[in-house]
Amino acid sequence: MSPVARRLARQYALQALYQWQLSQASPSDIETQFLATQINKRTDLDYFKELIHTIPELHEELDSYMVPYLSRPLDEIDPIELAILRLSTYELAKRLDIPYRVSINEALELTKKYGSIEGFKFVNGVLDHIARQLRVHEMAGKK
Repeated sequence: MSPVARRLARQYALQALYQWQLSQASPSDIETQFLATQINKRTDLDYFKELIHTIPELHEELDSYMVPYLSRPLDEIDPIELAILRLSTYELAKRLDIPYRVSINEALELTKKYGSIEGFKFVNGVLDHIARQLRVHEMAGKK
Protein backbone atom coordinates (compact mmCIF):
# COMPACT_ATOMS: atom_id res chain seq x y z
CA MET A 1 0.00 0.00 0.00
CA SER A 2 1.23 3.44 -0.91
CA PRO A 3 2.17 5.68 2.04
CA VAL A 4 0.25 8.53 0.36
CA ALA A 5 -2.92 6.41 0.10
CA ARG A 6 -2.62 5.37 3.74
CA ARG A 7 -1.97 8.99 4.82
CA LEU A 8 -5.08 10.14 2.94
CA ALA A 9 -7.10 7.37 4.61
CA ARG A 10 -5.99 8.60 8.02
CA GLN A 11 -6.74 12.22 7.12
CA TYR A 12 -10.27 11.46 5.94
CA ALA A 13 -10.82 9.07 8.85
CA LEU A 14 -9.82 11.85 11.25
CA GLN A 15 -12.42 14.14 9.71
CA ALA A 16 -15.04 11.38 9.80
CA LEU A 17 -14.25 10.50 13.43
CA TYR A 18 -14.45 14.17 14.39
CA GLN A 19 -17.89 14.31 12.76
CA TRP A 20 -18.94 11.11 14.55
CA GLN A 21 -17.81 12.48 17.93
CA LEU A 22 -19.75 15.71 17.50
CA SER A 23 -22.88 14.42 15.79
CA GLN A 24 -23.08 10.78 16.91
CA ALA A 25 -24.19 10.01 13.33
CA SER A 26 -23.70 6.40 12.34
CA PRO A 27 -20.34 5.51 10.80
CA SER A 28 -22.23 4.10 7.79
CA ASP A 29 -23.95 7.44 7.16
CA ILE A 30 -20.66 9.28 7.51
CA GLU A 31 -18.96 6.83 5.16
CA THR A 32 -21.66 7.36 2.53
CA GLN A 33 -21.26 11.12 2.79
CA PHE A 34 -17.46 10.99 2.54
CA LEU A 35 -17.48 8.58 -0.40
CA ALA A 36 -19.91 10.82 -2.27
CA THR A 37 -18.28 14.17 -1.56
CA GLN A 38 -14.76 14.09 -0.16
CA ILE A 39 -12.64 11.00 -0.73
CA ASN A 40 -9.69 11.37 -3.08
CA LYS A 41 -9.37 8.47 -5.52
CA ARG A 42 -5.79 7.81 -4.32
CA THR A 43 -7.06 7.01 -0.80
CA ASP A 44 -6.73 3.55 0.73
CA LEU A 45 -10.51 3.06 0.94
CA ASP A 46 -10.33 -0.24 2.79
CA TYR A 47 -8.26 1.33 5.55
CA PHE A 48 -10.50 4.41 5.70
CA LYS A 49 -13.53 2.14 6.16
CA GLU A 50 -11.75 0.03 8.76
CA LEU A 51 -10.88 3.10 10.80
CA ILE A 52 -14.27 4.79 10.71
CA HIS A 53 -16.19 1.63 11.57
CA THR A 54 -13.85 0.00 14.09
CA ILE A 55 -12.73 2.99 16.15
CA PRO A 56 -16.30 3.99 17.18
CA GLU A 57 -16.96 0.34 18.16
CA LEU A 58 -13.79 0.20 20.25
CA HIS A 59 -13.66 3.78 21.51
CA GLU A 60 -14.17 2.83 25.18
CA GLU A 61 -11.31 0.33 25.03
CA LEU A 62 -9.10 2.82 23.19
CA ASP A 63 -9.96 5.55 25.69
CA SER A 64 -8.97 3.23 28.55
CA TYR A 65 -5.43 3.08 27.16
CA MET A 66 -5.26 6.89 27.10
CA VAL A 67 -6.88 7.90 30.39
CA PRO A 68 -3.90 7.08 32.65
CA TYR A 69 -1.72 9.46 30.63
CA LEU A 70 -4.09 12.39 30.24
CA SER A 71 -3.55 15.60 32.14
CA ARG A 72 -7.25 16.44 32.02
CA PRO A 73 -10.60 14.64 31.77
CA LEU A 74 -11.43 13.01 28.43
CA ASP A 75 -14.35 15.38 27.82
CA GLU A 76 -12.00 18.38 28.07
CA ILE A 77 -9.68 17.22 25.29
CA ASP A 78 -9.95 19.10 22.01
CA PRO A 79 -12.21 16.97 19.75
CA ILE A 80 -9.65 16.91 16.92
CA GLU A 81 -6.88 15.80 19.25
CA LEU A 82 -9.19 13.18 20.79
CA ALA A 83 -9.97 11.78 17.33
CA ILE A 84 -6.23 11.70 16.52
CA LEU A 85 -5.45 9.96 19.81
CA ARG A 86 -8.15 7.37 19.18
CA LEU A 87 -6.94 6.75 15.65
CA SER A 88 -3.31 6.32 16.65
CA THR A 89 -4.17 4.31 19.76
CA TYR A 90 -6.16 1.98 17.53
CA GLU A 91 -3.11 1.50 15.33
CA LEU A 92 -0.86 0.92 18.34
CA ALA A 93 -3.26 -1.57 19.91
CA LYS A 94 -4.75 -3.39 16.94
CA ARG A 95 -2.54 -2.86 13.88
CA LEU A 96 0.75 -4.38 14.91
CA ASP A 97 1.74 -4.48 11.24
CA ILE A 98 2.17 -0.70 11.39
CA PRO A 99 5.39 0.30 13.18
CA TYR A 100 4.71 2.37 16.29
CA ARG A 101 6.96 5.16 14.97
CA VAL A 102 4.83 5.44 11.83
CA SER A 103 1.62 5.66 13.88
CA ILE A 104 3.03 8.33 16.15
CA ASN A 105 4.58 10.32 13.31
CA GLU A 106 1.33 10.27 11.32
CA ALA A 107 -0.58 11.40 14.43
CA LEU A 108 1.83 14.29 14.94
CA GLU A 109 1.50 15.39 11.32
CA LEU A 110 -2.30 15.33 11.60
CA THR A 111 -2.14 17.27 14.86
CA LYS A 112 0.13 19.92 13.38
CA LYS A 113 -2.24 20.29 10.42
CA TYR A 114 -5.61 20.15 12.21
CA GLY A 115 -5.01 20.49 15.96
CA SER A 116 -4.19 23.36 18.25
CA ILE A 117 -0.85 25.16 17.99
CA GLU A 118 0.84 23.20 20.77
CA GLY A 119 -1.41 20.15 20.51
CA PHE A 120 1.26 17.98 18.93
CA LYS A 121 3.26 18.08 22.19
CA PHE A 122 0.28 16.77 24.15
CA VAL A 123 -0.51 14.08 21.56
CA ASN A 124 3.14 13.00 21.38
CA GLY A 125 3.40 12.64 25.15
CA VAL A 126 0.26 10.54 25.44
CA LEU A 127 1.11 8.31 22.46
CA ASP A 128 4.66 7.79 23.66
CA HIS A 129 3.30 6.38 26.94
CA ILE A 130 0.76 4.20 25.14
CA ALA A 131 3.43 2.86 22.78
CA ARG A 132 5.62 1.96 25.77
CA GLN A 133 2.69 0.04 27.21
CA LEU A 134 1.46 -1.69 24.04
CA ARG A 135 4.62 -2.07 21.97
CA VAL A 136 7.17 -3.05 24.61
CA HIS A 137 8.88 -5.69 22.44
CA GLU A 138 8.98 -3.50 19.34
CA MET A 139 10.43 -0.56 21.28
CA ALA A 140 13.04 -2.76 22.97
CA GLY A 141 14.25 -3.98 19.58
CA LYS A 142 14.69 -0.42 18.26
CA LYS A 143 16.99 0.92 20.99
